[in-house]
Amino acid sequence: MTHSLADSYAYCRKVAKQSGSNFVMSFMLLPRPKSQAMYALYAFMRQTDDLGDQPGDLLEKQTALKQWRHDLHAALAGETPSDPRLPALVDTIRRNEIPVEYLTAVIDGVERDLTPQPFPTFAESQHYCYQVAAAVGLACLHVWGFQGEAAIPPALACGYAFQWTNILRDLHEDALAGRLYLPQDEMTRFDVSIDDFATSRATDGFRELMQFQIQRAEQFYDQAEPLQSLLHADGRKIFPAMFCTYRGLLARIEQDPTAVLRQRVSVGSWKKMRIVTSLMLAQLFDFSTPTTVSR
Repeated sequence: MTHSLADSYAYCRKVAKQSGSNFVMSFMLLPRPKSQAMYALYAFMRQTDDLGDQPGDLLEKQTALKQWRHDLHAALAGETPSDPRLPALVDTIRRNEIPVEYLTAVIDGVERDLTPQPFPTFAESQHYCYQVAAAVGLACLHVWGFQGEAAIPPALACGYAFQWTNILRDLHEDALAGRLYLPQDEMTRFDVSIDDFATSRATDGFRELMQFQIQRAEQFYDQAEPLQSLLHADGRKIFPAMFCTYRGLLARIEQDPTAVLRQRVSVGSWKKMRIVTSLMLAQLFDFSTPTTVSR
């Protein structure tokens, strides 16, 4: 079955709207062509994640991700795609000159998750963060518009900050699934195990480990702040909404690090809407746009 470009974009928008993602609410800050592009990118990322998380055995998931990678390259080569997301994605890639390796890096990261292995050091953890988050941010830069290579380091730092925040939020849930993203050498240093996360055991070592990891995430957020001034006008509309939401999430975790062992810590929908609304008003009245969040 073939899908028109308009239908494909509409499908991607529906997928994004139904997700409840922290990111999607901020898309309304962009003009329609760029919000449509963000919906297409999001729908691709969502499908990639879903293929890794779907029911089935390891071989079925590996085969599905291999086919998804093939379908992406085939669509870019001019073949008519059967998946309703791909016409919009291909159009987005071409219009915004997005390097396809950013998207295939995401597939690499999800494939890695199919056979979870501990990360010996932070270097390996950081590479995983590049695959599943920082590469996504670099793709977004091409939609938003950016001022040369100087934007790349803070964009990478932003991706690392967001993903490290996700990792800290999901420690308990990931441990129950046998997944651990914190570096093994740091776990050993603080005398903490994956079983502590799975059984919600908040030891003194856990609290010290969390403080160490929160400080690391804060350093990434600090390194990411200069990105705001290196974006084109449309990017300066959407970036603060994402940045404030995720830094706000880290602030919630910092208030009580043990909460991540009991529940999924989140920034409430009312607060996310307040952030977006304040940014829309700032644009309307030409106020300066903050990238900090109250604690």
